[in-house]
Amino acid sequence: MAEAIGRNQADVIIVGGGLVGASLAVALSVHQPSRRVLLIESALPPALEPAWDERTIALNLSSERIFRRLGVWEAIAAHAAPIVSTHIGEQGRFGAARFHAKDAQAEALGHNVPIRVIGESLMAAVNRSDAIEFRCPARLQSFHQIDEQVCAELIQDDRVESWSAPLMVAADGAQSVVRQALQIEAQSHDYGQSAVISTVRTQRAHRGVAYERFTSEGPVAMLPRKSGHCAAVWTVPTERAKQLLDLPDTAFLNQLQQAFGSRLGPLSELGRRSAYPLHQIVSSALRKGRVLLAGNAAQTLHPVAAQGFNLGLRDVASLTEIVADAQDPGADELLASYVTRRQSDRMQVADFTDHLVRLFSNQVPGLSQLRHLGILGLDLMPGLKHQILRQNLGLSAAGFWQHQEPG
Repeated sequence: MAEAIGRNQADVIIVGGGLVGASLAVALSVHQPSRRVLLIESALPPALEPAWDERTIALNLSSERIFRRLGVWEAIAAHAAPIVSTHIGEQGRFGAARFHAKDAQAEALGHNVPIRVIGESLMAAVNRSDAIEFRCPARLQSFHQIDEQVCAELIQDDRVESWSAPLMVAADGAQSVVRQALQIEAQSHDYGQSAVISTVRTQRAHRGVAYERFTSEGPVAMLPRKSGHCAAVWTVPTERAKQLLDLPDTAFLNQLQQAFGSRLGPLSELGRRSAYPLHQIVSSALRKGRVLLAGNAAQTLHPVAAQGFNLGLRDVASLTEIVADAQDPGADELLASYVTRRQSDRMQVADFTDHLVRLFSNQVPGLSQLRHLGILGLDLMPGLKHQILRQNLGLSAAGFWQHQEPG
């Protein structure tokens, strides 16, 4: 039988200690060290060793600036591969759309970083902070809202801890338990696709270029890595993904080569392969009372254009700006302001990624030529190109935590 412990008081309770939840805890503690933050995570972080083929994530310029303000960028940067330009093309067609760091007056458009490094850097910051109470592994058992407080019960090591705070943030992922408990509906769309992820060596140096090539099955992305290899993200129908995982390395590389093309020369030295089903989940609301949704609990996106985690990190920055100095961080007018600020950004990005996937997977006769002309035409329409660039870099929604003068 679980042992009960008396009620504790915090300023903010965060459910979910993944990348978004940990980033929020660190951001609140950095911006207002006197705050008391409870961070709850159900799973112990996996003990991962550095590996040449470990999973990576592409951070855009806005995310880099946020991590700088959190004081964790220096640790991350040592393992980050700068993305100095992007090359977007279509299988079987000449020409491409290109974006360069100089277009944003920056040294890099973003960085490709091992997920392990980001997690370790954030956990180090969490453990250094006197403001953060970290409970892991711990499970949120129940919660309710009463008298301008969110009261939560969690279980850790067969003990029940009771906590209260004027604000609770759910950062517990796409299948958010908190969102379901609040009975907030979410619009879900299964793309019928999976992302097959691996690492490959290319004959030609990537030179900091991130490639995205659209095929009839889905996009193939090649992202630069610090090691000189490339992280490969190959989107295919889910049944095809299962077949690709079972292929011998040589056969897999041959098929990946056919899909991506020869721009980087022959592909070799294949790393471990894994596949993840792709779907979009967009919550119908971002709050209920004094409980907010953030990160994948609020919106889970297709990985095309690598927007998901970057969008979640902007959730963190916006919420920190709004509530960190407030006497009551769960006040209605503050949370309403957060919802207003985030709604436009999240829906723009969700619609952009969804339309991109649908556009390039549609095989209606004549549409292929229009798609190709659209890609080529970006260089002829600098205004539109600049707008897309700012959106992909996360600068369109930039606030204090994302702002930094060029250079």
